[in-house]
Amino acid sequence: MNGGPSPAAGNAALSQSSLSSEAAATRFLPPVQILVGLGLAIAGVIAFSLRPVIIKLAYRYNVDPVTLIMLRMVFALPFFLGMALWSGVKKGARKGEYAPIAGRDLALTVALGITGYYAASFCDFLGLRYVSAGMGRLLLFLYPTIVVVLSALFLGKRIGLREVVALVVSYAGVALVVWSEIGTGHPDFMTGAGLVFMGAFLYSIYLVGSSRVVQRIGSMRFTAYAMTAACLCCILQFLVLRPLSALDLAPAVFGLSVVMAVVCTVLPVLMTAEALRRVGPNLVALSGAIGPVAAAVFGYLALAEPMGWLQLAGAALTVAGVMIISLWRTA
Repeated sequence: MNGGPSPAAGNAALSQSSLSSEAAATRFLPPVQILVGLGLAIAGVIAFSLRPVIIKLAYRYNVDPVTLIMLRMVFALPFFLGMALWSGVKKGARKGEYAPIAGRDLALTVALGITGYYAASFCDFLGLRYVSAGMGRLLLFLYPTIVVVLSALFLGKRIGLREVVALVVSYAGVALVVWSEIGTGHPDFMTGAGLVFMGAFLYSIYLVGSSRVVQRIGSMRFTAYAMTAACLCCILQFLVLRPLSALDLAPAVFGLSVVMAVVCTVLPVLMTAEALRRVGPNLVALSGAIGPVAAAVFGYLALAEPMGWLQLAGAALTVAGVMIISLWRTA
């Protein structure tokens, strides 16, 4: 999501049978390949965890969310257009020959991209005006728990005891962090938390809805097309809602937007995709636990956000609950 977790990471856990076989195959990989793959996965998680901190820094220059998200997508769009062209080329075909994509799959990809990357990211950008970077990342990290509930409601997937325990542990952790920040943060803290959680919910809808489309057209091509659709929506939103004079901003905003687009959006997608190719989803899912902790540390160092024992304990509970679900889905 790019309002949420790394897109390639989210697409990793969509086929239960392939996850099982890839997890088993990981045991026989060369140590160097495991180290490189795990390093790429961790680097992708850390890079993506910088995003809420960059957003909070940009807000210090009085830029509004509509303009900021547009700048991010403008700088990211050329990369995703290139990925869309490259991923559509037929293997072994003549130069310029592209694999066809069914109209229904294209329409679903665009619709899911608008939901999972445009709408979810916009909710996240709005919410981060009122909550800390660490809190925002923690709420987004709940998306696997939401996926489990949605899968049970709409795909008939059974929720067992392990999932119930994971849900209780995860949301107990979030409740602890929320309780510790109520009254000490922004007056609209609960509004911000609700917006970020809505972003996680929309990203979860995207994941549940995209499973079969990804299997038909491939995860990289799907991500490129979906992100391109989201980028165009963000640009159109700005053109409709803001005058061009809104771009009369401090140079630092443009610099931060480039960092957000390249370092916190494009690079995590590419690094996570390569990590998945090298080591499979099991280790990639494990690396995701670093995300909320990294965001909290970055927020503490760059923004002087509080990081007391209540925040750390709550984050630990949330990470533990999500890992129970993630490891179960990738075992």
